[in-house]
Amino acid sequence: MILAVTALAPPASAAEGEVTFTNGGVTLHGTVVAPPGGSKLPGLVMVHGSGPHSREDYRDQAEAFARQGIATLIYDKRTEGYSQFSRSYSTLADDALAAVEVLRKRPDVDPARVGVWGLSEGGWVAPLAASRSSDVAFVVTLGANGVEPSRQQAWAVENQLRRLGMDGSIVRMASSTMMRQLVGGGVFPEAHHDPVPVLKSLRQPVLGLWGAKDVLTPPGEAVRIFRESVAHHTLRVFPDAQHQLRRTTDGFDKLPGYAPGYLELVGTWVHDQLAASTADAPPAQDRPSTDVPPLAWYEPMWLQLVVLVLLLAAFGSGLVRRIARPARWLSVLGLVSVLGFAVVDVVIQLSMGKGLGPVVLGRPLPWLALQLLSLGTVAATIGTAVAWWRHRGRRLGVLLAGGVVFVPWAVYWGLLGV
Repeated sequence: MILAVTALAPPASAAEGEVTFTNGGVTLHGTVVAPPGGSKLPGLVMVHGSGPHSREDYRDQAEAFARQGIATLIYDKRTEGYSQFSRSYSTLADDALAAVEVLRKRPDVDPARVGVWGLSEGGWVAPLAASRSSDVAFVVTLGANGVEPSRQQAWAVENQLRRLGMDGSIVRMASSTMMRQLVGGGVFPEAHHDPVPVLKSLRQPVLGLWGAKDVLTPPGEAVRIFRESVAHHTLRVFPDAQHQLRRTTDGFDKLPGYAPGYLELVGTWVHDQLAASTADAPPAQDRPSTDVPPLAWYEPMWLQLVVLVLLLAAFGSGLVRRIARPARWLSVLGLVSVLGFAVVDVVIQLSMGKGLGPVVLGRPLPWLALQLLSLGTVAATIGTAVAWWRHRGRRLGVLLAGGVVFVPWAVYWGLLGV
């Protein structure tokens, strides 16, 4: 159940104060949005979601909180040491604590009532900051995860691909094999951050908020984990809201405005935190998230790159000499299959599958074409093996070896899967 709260007061002019603070040699810039003429106000530091963010991304919510008598600090997220391939939740948590210190020193703020608010990635960072300092009085999270980032991302990737109508081997490849390669290759930062020990260590009250139609965070699992891990909790689920608590029809679209009651609930809870723990029922999920297992001995990214180069070299060798017809087919089909897969793999990572075009029989056309090309490569490998056996042609040895290696490689990446 969502708590009944009063409507927002009419907008008031906000007294804004520019602030700077430092962590690890990096200076961060922010703005305090507070109601004019206030005293002994509760304070709230807003911690960003993943990706690059400025304070402007959260200004509308900060102004709504200010209208409810909360001094809110929003700041520009660090760029130094933070990228798609490198980030530290520990550093981000210390950034948030530096912001808390600034807010607690303001004369219009009650230093005993300053908390942190975290969205998505901030749902990992804000509790971590609170676990490190008793200066943090409370925690508010939106779309927070109870699972590791790698597990959450695999679940989100599968959601996106299935929304586009995809099924079968391409979904398994993108949400499992590809994800395991990224994690194992060290290009997925903070992949194994476990939020549960942090949640269990919290002594501050926590307000956890989720949209029932969240397709980025597994919301049912998150509510259960928070309920079991956080000592003092208020957990609420908004039925027609997505990851950021925006209104939505299916979890993917973002309608104007926030879920009714969200902004008011934060304001009410920050002022009048309930002593008893309460929680809404966990929302339904189409399927549970699953662990992202570590790579086996034959799977490391460096080995996959070596195999890719060897396949290209083997198939390319057939283009520079006169060879039997099956071998020529093997050379061409093998090269196109391997190069095509590399392109499709990059497109999936960059666009979450949206750049692959129409879907037929659960497969986007480029993937369907790759699967047909891979079947042709297997057939050409058999034909080349027959030609090599008949003529004992050593000139076909390298090309044939490429075809033999291609088969398990294509099975592993789903090109020969259903």
